[in-house]
Formats: sequence, structure tokens, C-alpha cells
Amino acid sequence: MLVSSLCTADTAMLSQFKAEYTAYKWGDPLGKATMALTKLEDGQYSLDYTSDVSKFFLSDKRSEKSIFSFIDGHFTPHKYHYSRTGTGNKQSLDVKFDANTQKIEILKNKDSYQLDWQGETDNQLYRLMLSLGLANSKKVFDVDFINYRGDKKHYNIAIEQTEKVDLPYGSINAIKVKINRTSSSRETFAWFAPELDYQLVRLQQFKDEKEQGDIKLSKYTLLPTL
Repeated sequence: MLVSSLCTADTAMLSQFKAEYTAYKWGDPLGKATMALTKLEDGQYSLDYTSDVSKFFLSDKRSEKSIFSFIDGHFTPHKYHYSRTGTGNKQSLDVKFDANTQKIEILKNKDSYQLDWQGETDNQLYRLMLSLGLANSKKVFDVDFINYRGDKKHYNIAIEQTEKVDLPYGSINAIKVKINRTSSSRETFAWFAPELDYQLVRLQQFKDEKEQGDIKLSKYTLLPTL
């Protein structure tokens, strides 16, 4: 199973946090992004991401929400929601992971369909799993997930090096990883800071060797534990 390869069973709980980012392209600030992890009253967790970027007459607003359980070091996704508004067509996606039927139920805009659930996580949750994996000295990761388009995807993620990165938050040592996609011209690099509970502090993406975007941590807050 994917989760057992990324986490250890002695991980008891997740730290709640709020991380704020500045979004850039070619060094110019374009907007803001926020990611927050909170524990719900029923013991489940909610991971929420929002971004709002614009340049000239173009705008892009996105939001993602993952509802999941974390028990004995294992992640179990339950629901995922994605929406995009701004320039161009509006997009929405709702995903439900049904443990009883072992099916993934997907509503994409107005179309609905099912996929067999074969251990996949959602478009966000693998990032938390990656943070815990790095904390447990993992070096290489293979992740299977449902992306924001409702498709099954596979990533191979490998550590490149540890280096100091300059952020709006300040200079910090971080582990740089490369996210490898099959049959894609996109390249994505992510940096995780050990001193911030292996939080994602930078994410940079290229397509055909041209930068598509770069988000950098500007503020990080640990939230009180319920």
C-alpha cells in the first residue's frame, strides 16, 4: 500500500498549521496562496488550499479541500473538492473514496463516473505523506493519486539535495525533491524544511524548460491542538 511506504506506524498525530505563500512567475509577485491543516471534531482532518493570482487582465482563483483520517500512522482519504474560477472556463471536481465498495466516485463539472480504488490518495494528501516520509528518512517515493482533473496519476519523487533557500519567510535549510512525471514535459521541484516539521516551503514548476510558477513561504503558524 502507498500509505505504508510513506509513514511509520508510531506516528501518533499530525500538527495543525497554517502556511501562507507568495506566488511568483519569473521573479514577479502575482498573488497569494494559503494551506492549512486542521483537526475536526469527529477526529478527521481537513487540508485546505486556496490561491489567488493575477497578471494584467488574467486571473486565476483555486481552492482544494481534503477530508481524511490519520490513524496509527496511516492516511485514509474520504473526500476531495477542487474548484477554479477566473479567466477561462470554471472547473469543479468532487471525489469520494468509498471504503465499502472500494470505488472512487467522481463528479467532474456535470459528469459523474467511478474508478476502482487501488490505494490512490487525492491531489493534496500525498504532500503530507511526503513530509512524514522525509521525517522518517525516506529517500525515494512512488505515489498514486487522483489529480484535480479526476484522472489516476503516478509520480516518482526523489531527493536531490539539502540547500538553503531564500524566502519571504527568511533563509532556511530545506530538502529539495524532484517530482518525476511519465510522458510529460513538466518538471516540478519542491522544498521541505525540517525545522518547520518538514513543511512545504517552496514549489516551482517548469514546462518545456520555461518557468510556469513558483510559490514561496511567507508565514508559518502552528495552530493549537484540539
